Amino acid sequence: MATDLIRYDVLARDALRGVLRQVLKDAAEQGLPGEHHFYITFISTADGVKISPRLLSQYPTEMTVILQHQFWDLIVTDDRFEVGLSFNGIPERLVIPFSSIKSFFDPSVQFGLQFEPSDEAADTATPAAEPLATVGTGSIDGDVTGNEPAPPSEGAEVVRLDRFRKK
Repeated sequence: MATDLIRYDVLARDALRGVLRQVLKDAAEQGLPGEHHFYITFISTADGVKISPRLLSQYPTEMTVILQHQFWDLIVTDDRFEVGLSFNGIPERLVIPFSSIKSFFDPSVQFGLQFEPSDEAADTATPAAEPLATVGTGSIDGDVTGNEPAPPSEGAEVVRLDRFRKK
């Protein structure tokens, strides 16, 4: 098998993170249109993640946040986003690098993306067997208070990037 010196898996992952970045930039500038809202799961111990010690003790490995009605001061840069959210009535400011994000889901249109940790986040996360990105439609079930939501189902297509490599 030839060595992938171009690293198509990294290029594809970064391109899909660009979709997430653009969606958040639009939400920061114009608000959330219609019924759109976002579930974003990230590795809570990844480099660059800034959450309070209180939240880190509750979510020591990963956390899911929902951007819907009550968030403020959404700021999006090339490598991260920052947002104000309230947890049990306590306002918090979170800084979440795109490299720490594991999944993104907009249940209003059944669209989701799932990411393997980038090289920076992989140092603090459990390594995955193979790179993948999930793009598709489906439903999301599960607790969104810090546990990873179930991946999209019913019509979701899982695209394994290794599938496109020459074997």
